[in-house]
Amino acid sequence: MSQKEITFNENEFIISKTDSKGIITYCNELFTEISGYTEDELFLKPHSILRHPDMPKFIFQYLWDELRAGREVFAYVKNKTKNNDFYWVLAFVTPSLDNNGNLIEYFSVRRKPTQEAIAIIEPLYKQLLHEEKKAGINASKLYLTNLLNTQGVSYEQFIFSV
Repeated sequence: MSQKEITFNENEFIISKTDSKGIITYCNELFTEISGYTEDELFLKPHSILRHPDMPKFIFQYLWDELRAGREVFAYVKNKTKNNDFYWVLAFVTPSLDNNGNLIEYFSVRRKPTQEAIAIIEPLYKQLLHEEKKAGINASKLYLTNLLNTQGVSYEQFIFSV
C-alpha cells in the first residue's frame, strides 16, 4: 500500500450521493480528481471502493447504524485512491428521506481535516484496528466506548473536539 498522501484545499468539498445501499449515484469533480477514478468508474459502484485497509470496521459499522436510524454522522475517514495512495477527510453524511419518511439516499460532504485532528485520530484508528484483529469488531467498539466514557464525552463530542 502506498504511503503517499493526497491532499486538497481546506476550502474545497468532496461531495457524493449514494442510494440506500451505498452505491454511488453522484460525485463532484473534486471527488474524481482526489480519488483518481473517473466519474464512469465510480458511478453505480459501492462507496466501499474507497475503503482504506487502515480504517477500523467499527467506524463504518457505527456510521451505517446511525444513518439507518435516520441520524446524521460526522466521522474522520482515511480513503484510498485508485492507485492506492490515500487521503483523509472529515465526512458529514446525512440520510435523505422522502415525504413519507422513507430513506431514499445518503448525501456526503467531506472536507480536509486539520493535521492536529489526524494526529489524534490516526493512532486511535490504529488501536481500534489492532483490537479488531485481536478480538473482533466488538473489541474495537468496547475500546472506543471505554475511551469516550473515560473522557466523559459522546462520539459526536469527541469528533468535534479534535
